[in-house]
Amino acid sequence: MFRLLGLLGGLAAVTDLGTGAAPDESLRRCVLASRLAREAGCDAECIREVVYVSLLQHLGCTAYAHELAQVWGDDVATNRHAFLMGSNGPREMLRVWIPGMAEATGRSRMHVFTATVRGVRKVDANAPAATCDVAREAARRLGLPEAVQHSLGHTVSMWNGKGYPKVAGVDIPLSTRLMHIASVAVLFLLHAGVDAAVAEVRRRSGSSLDPELVGVFLSNGRELLAGIETIDAHQAALDNEPDPVFMVDEADVETVARTFGDLADLKSPWLHGHSSAVATLAADATAILGLSDDVRDVRIAGYLHDVGRVAISSRIWDKTEPLSPTERDQARLHPYHSERVLARVPMFAAVADLAGQHHERCDGSGYHRGLTGERMTMPARVLGAADAYRTLIESRSDAEPMPSSAAAQRLRDEARAGCLDGDAVQAVLEAAGHQHRGRRVRTAGLTERQIEVLRLVARGLSNAEIADQLVISRRTAENHVQDVYTKIGVSTRAAAAMFAMEHGLAGGRS
Repeated sequence: MFRLLGLLGGLAAVTDLGTGAAPDESLRRCVLASRLAREAGCDAECIREVVYVSLLQHLGCTAYAHELAQVWGDDVATNRHAFLMGSNGPREMLRVWIPGMAEATGRSRMHVFTATVRGVRKVDANAPAATCDVAREAARRLGLPEAVQHSLGHTVSMWNGKGYPKVAGVDIPLSTRLMHIASVAVLFLLHAGVDAAVAEVRRRSGSSLDPELVGVFLSNGRELLAGIETIDAHQAALDNEPDPVFMVDEADVETVARTFGDLADLKSPWLHGHSSAVATLAADATAILGLSDDVRDVRIAGYLHDVGRVAISSRIWDKTEPLSPTERDQARLHPYHSERVLARVPMFAAVADLAGQHHERCDGSGYHRGLTGERMTMPARVLGAADAYRTLIESRSDAEPMPSSAAAQRLRDEARAGCLDGDAVQAVLEAAGHQHRGRRVRTAGLTERQIEVLRLVARGLSNAEIADQLVISRRTAENHVQDVYTKIGVSTRAAAAMFAMEHGLAGGRS
């Protein structure tokens, strides 16, 4: 058995990367929120809820990443400056948003202003719902209580009712209101210091923040913030969870890993289902090689190998033209980010090494360390071959999927050239060749056509584009989309993508 908070406390670094946060911001927010809850006289059950809600505030940070990058060029910077701004008023736009985004993206202030005018209405109409849908759905998959799921579904709500969903005041869950105050305080504490943190919480009182709880914070704010910047945040978060603590078994650990892998795959419609497919293929190949003791670690590493992608703008993963040298360098850092996140979870020490090597190659031509074969374990070689195979047969922004036979030949050629390990390639191809297709079990009662529509929705196609792709009328496409949403119980593209990945309905050719 493993402690759930210990696992999530390490993986919360994924959401810090996706929002451009300071190191351990999620953990520090969790500690402050639990302190504030105790100061406000909350009982143990409420404090436990606050611990998880505040830790996982940004669980849905990748839900609208693709679209944000399309508008402003960098979804990570967009998230960060939106939090710093706090409201959409003209003064805040000119004071925080325009100059901050111009500096972060290297674009002119006029370019940022024009992009904002053109795109902000659509973003405001869709991003909050997608973020909350994905956070709530991910919390369900993580096995968190319904109260935590509900509170995470109100992540972007506001005391004055101007957030999402359209609730105000005490209709917002208490744990969410406490998290909101801790979020603002820790953000500005790490950004500009204690005075700025206290001042910003006071400034937002009555607009986005509960004024009564703000009063509790302000009455003892400096003491509540004491040590937040310097504590061992992971241990402090564990210490703040009331008994009895949540425990998970090994099967649950794999579910947690798969959920975070799917969240990372939301960074681009072209990535949907990739991590789960790599995990399955690599684990099967590892078993074929007789490495039974390594199968579990390889599967978990497969789920999590690409979590480092969240640190890099979706613009890069979506780009249809060749990457510039600078963009290529950024993209090649994602295994490093994956390894760094996973190394923080004690039970994932072996997994971290595997995930960090999934782009290494036996001849030293890979990245991020440029390892050669003698420094790579066989499980690492298998994971690299499985990732390479799945990448070839899946659609990408800059390439059509290869037929499986052509992809297999490419891997064999790379093995002969000394780039990939020959035994690893043979095992991966054997595992891929044994994936027989039987009669499909129709998940959630979806028809074959509705599954096609679901895949296209998950990729981000509009109703008109779906109609063109399937050679049907736009009205028929709209009806299909609505029927799919109703059957699977979602209302946004991002949540539909999460459903597709969970049920193995995303990805490319098999």
